[in-house]
Amino acid sequence: MTYSYTQISHYLTCPRRYRHRYLDGWQEKDNRAAMLFGRAFEQALAAYFLRDDPAAVLFREWSACQNLAFHFTHGDTWDRMLQQGIQLLERFCQDDRIRIRQPRRNLQIKFVRPVLNKNEFVAYVDAIGKLDGTGSLLEWKTTSSRYPEEPDGLLALDPQLICYSWITGISEVAQVVFVRKRLVEVQYLHTKITDEQRREFSQLVEDTIRQIESAQFLPHSGIRFPQNPCSSCPYIGLCLGKQQLVESALVRRPGAEQLGWLDELNY
Repeated sequence: MTYSYTQISHYLTCPRRYRHRYLDGWQEKDNRAAMLFGRAFEQALAAYFLRDDPAAVLFREWSACQNLAFHFTHGDTWDRMLQQGIQLLERFCQDDRIRIRQPRRNLQIKFVRPVLNKNEFVAYVDAIGKLDGTGSLLEWKTTSSRYPEEPDGLLALDPQLICYSWITGISEVAQVVFVRKRLVEVQYLHTKITDEQRREFSQLVEDTIRQIESAQFLPHSGIRFPQNPCSSCPYIGLCLGKQQLVESALVRRPGAEQLGWLDELNY
């Protein structure tokens, strides 16, 4: 079987959520404007390094989503997000802090690593290049608020960056954060992942795969008021048996109804 960071993360957050998505076949509807915009913006970034017109590519990719039933947040609109995207591209070009040689090879790179019991772990790294002259693994992020930079060293705890460092063997990692706000900002965050962190992540992956393969999918409720992650989980309708919530947030991929045999592994 093939695993990814997203799968491991889903299982660690809530095993039942993992089952809903990866085994029962439920998938979140692609109606979040921020998620779709992020995909379009990554296409524009690729165009910049390929010496194409990034603003034109952003307009083309974002226009393809214009007639979809978006779910906007934070007062966003299609036009406002486009304007912010173009401003962010301009700021990024003016900063000129990122270098990527051979962009056709070093953008959206697929890495595959064998893991426990003849399984595979796959990851797609946004880019490998240089930030301010330092060779680094690069990850793009689009967000509506700044990423925290204090205390010093906080970025080194990011599990996704640890995952990417583990699968690539690259210790120098960086996040380029494109912040969509009234005055747009680009953050350049850099850190170093240690050998010990990579060994710990490798052990975490193997332990998690063992639990998945033993069909341990107990629910892990996030409800603990006033914090309640369950309320924002797209799969809450399945846990509560609320069909209206299921239909508003999820779709089920064809053939998933044949996975009922999994119930026999759990009860």
